[in-house]
Amino acid sequence: MQEESESALEHGARPGEPTVDSGAAPEFAWTVTEETSGRRLDVVVAELLPEASRAEAQRLIAAEADGGVLVNGRREKASYRVRAGERIVVTRPALSAATAAPEELPLRVVYEDEDLLVIDKARGMVVHPAPGSPHGTVVNAVLAYSDDLSGIGGVLRPGIVHRLDKDTGGLLLIAKNDPAHRALQAQISERSAERRYLAVVWGAMRSAQTIVDAPIGRHPRDRKKMAIVTDPRYASRTARTELIVREAFGTTFTLLEARLETGRTHQIRVHCAYVQHPVVGDPLYGGLRSVPAGFRSAARRAEIEQAIRALDGQALHAFSLSFTQPRTGERLSFRVELPAVMRALVDLLRAD
Repeated sequence: MQEESESALEHGARPGEPTVDSGAAPEFAWTVTEETSGRRLDVVVAELLPEASRAEAQRLIAAEADGGVLVNGRREKASYRVRAGERIVVTRPALSAATAAPEELPLRVVYEDEDLLVIDKARGMVVHPAPGSPHGTVVNAVLAYSDDLSGIGGVLRPGIVHRLDKDTGGLLLIAKNDPAHRALQAQISERSAERRYLAVVWGAMRSAQTIVDAPIGRHPRDRKKMAIVTDPRYASRTARTELIVREAFGTTFTLLEARLETGRTHQIRVHCAYVQHPVVGDPLYGGLRSVPAGFRSAARRAEIEQAIRALDGQALHAFSLSFTQPRTGERLSFRVELPAVMRALVDLLRAD
């Protein structure tokens, strides 16, 4: 999701983007455009395949069994330069039922019924196992908590409808069965599910309400980051965020409410940085700054800077979630309080 959150089924039908086969093994296909012509095959596959790293793209290209990557029905090397009009088909290995290991971990369950769970994810907790984070994730905790989870997310993401970044806490939706999973993901894709966040950002917004409409894609030079991507040579997807001022603290800090209209990786963090108001504490997108000398007293500035260091990540929290229960049609809405470290920062900014 991952950030902010992203539905695993949100693959927009735009020229140059993959179409998705509904078979057991996820299949993606697209036609090379003039803008993409001449680029390496592994780079193109990594940028267009949802959530793929370049390493995974290279493994798929090198695969000798059924599936992998075909260019006009042929296997090519990772270094192959694609040409306009060529048809690329990528088949990822089929995922089986959930097998990630259950782990008895603290889990704050906000709501539960026969179809779904709503949890309040702790800051610092990864949503699903991944390289570098094989244990201690939300998935491990949920598997120990519930025997019933949707298998749509595959072996590492059972029941995960959308995602939150590691250092973004708050409300997360988990499906217990496949029909509920599909219905909930459809609500996210169709924007009938509403997700709201609170963020402390640097600077003062020019208006009380701002709509940021700027496409997001993988950063062309830094694969760990996302970016606003308008160059047609690189893949990007429509991203739209509504930013509403909750409180202003002089011209140095603002408490924002952010509403996702789409769900791209790191969307709120990237959009806030794009409008020159990065999320406080964000190590990737310019959120690590010193409090300016003219803001409050020296003692208060020291306290605020200590509170920012204590965040150990971005000051961002998924505080509100609203959706329709798939089986009953009832509209469900939930809110949670800010985590202690983020509350401490806000309280200091309000103190004077």
